[in-house]
Amino acid sequence: MNLFRLGLAYIRAKRAMAIRSRQKLEERQLRLLKRHFRFVLEHSPFYRRRFQEAMKGWDRPELTWERLQTLPLMDKETMMSHFDELNTAGIRKEEAFRVAWRAEETRDFTPQIGDVTVGLSSGTTHNRGLFLVSKEERERWAGTVLAKLLPGGITRRESVAFFLRANSNLYTSVRQRWLTFAYYDLLEDLSAHVERLNRQQPTILVAPPAVLSFLSEEKERGRLDIAPVKVISVADVLDDRDRQKIEGQFGKPVHQIYQCTEGFLAATCSHGTLHLNEDIVHIEREWIDRESGRFVPIITDFCRRTQPIIRYRLNDILVLADEPCPCGSAMTAIDRVEGRCDDILYLKEIDTGRYRMVFPDFIRRAMWQAGDEILHYQVVQEGPDRIVVAVEERSGTDRRRLEEAIRSAFAQLYRRLKVEAATIRFAPYRHPPADRKLRRVKRTWSP
Repeated sequence: MNLFRLGLAYIRAKRAMAIRSRQKLEERQLRLLKRHFRFVLEHSPFYRRRFQEAMKGWDRPELTWERLQTLPLMDKETMMSHFDELNTAGIRKEEAFRVAWRAEETRDFTPQIGDVTVGLSSGTTHNRGLFLVSKEERERWAGTVLAKLLPGGITRRESVAFFLRANSNLYTSVRQRWLTFAYYDLLEDLSAHVERLNRQQPTILVAPPAVLSFLSEEKERGRLDIAPVKVISVADVLDDRDRQKIEGQFGKPVHQIYQCTEGFLAATCSHGTLHLNEDIVHIEREWIDRESGRFVPIITDFCRRTQPIIRYRLNDILVLADEPCPCGSAMTAIDRVEGRCDDILYLKEIDTGRYRMVFPDFIRRAMWQAGDEILHYQVVQEGPDRIVVAVEERSGTDRRRLEEAIRSAFAQLYRRLKVEAATIRFAPYRHPPADRKLRRVKRTWSP
């Protein structure tokens, strides 16, 4: 671990977090983007070839905000199809997959290719992406994360417990004498982790919302006895009801990290507001619904050199905050990460017969309205007028009455949105495997 490089990244992140002028932030972004673009053109054969057409009219290969928007978009399929030519470390996709799968099977996540960490994104078995991170990038990432997430800065000892599907050199590279990390494997029985947490007594707890919800239940039963200074939700959408439940047991606001294979995209500030990490990434907005502030992010990361990310279109739905954050940061404030575009349901408008987008948040609120007896649920739209609701209710709940409450809540939603009613079929709730993301709302057909 190069402590100088980590410390430099920490200082730079702290300085960027103190920027209050949007103009200054964008000037800084453009300076970093120009430098990064020159590097990518020189070292990535794929991007050099891909940008040729867009750059034909340029007098010189220098990026501007206007020119950035003329470059072609990237997605996971394109990235994986051209993986060998895209990355700048000369790593072949076949070799990277072999190392990553071996790590998944053995649960030993230390092997690398040279000094490059290789990992797999979560997702379905046939649609998992690879990520590559060099030693230098790990150290810069570590400095940035510490700057944004440590409640007392680097002057106070911290003990971190983090629950993830897979460990990585990316996370363990942060370990120092004053900062200890304990990895908890989500593929193991969660109940077995409780006693280990009691022994560790973490000051920072990092886990997906479903795990934090489980731990809050264990705390309520008296089996878990920890008092972390900071609780951080990662990996999945944080439901407001889950947030209330977790905060009620731990007595702390739930902070969030928005990170994926494509980068470290957002983190909450001291006020609990989620801010885009615009000191290390540039995010364009592809509007879904400008009035409600919903957009799909298009990412350009000007810190990732081993696996460059330029104009990468995610499948996520972000919602802008209505008001500026009291912290004063120039970085964009986000109300929430609502879900994926595949989580948007489509129902026909009564007057026009056109399909209307029904955002995941509408469905979640309908389920909350149905009552507190719901422990877990998943809503799946299987066809234009067919919805399956899988529910796990509290012990002793009248299942028939609960189903009627859910039907009533959905009927109110249909009337409010002026859409045709979809029939609801109920099913038992099945907990997803621990190595898969929790999707409470999803759609399995296309209009």
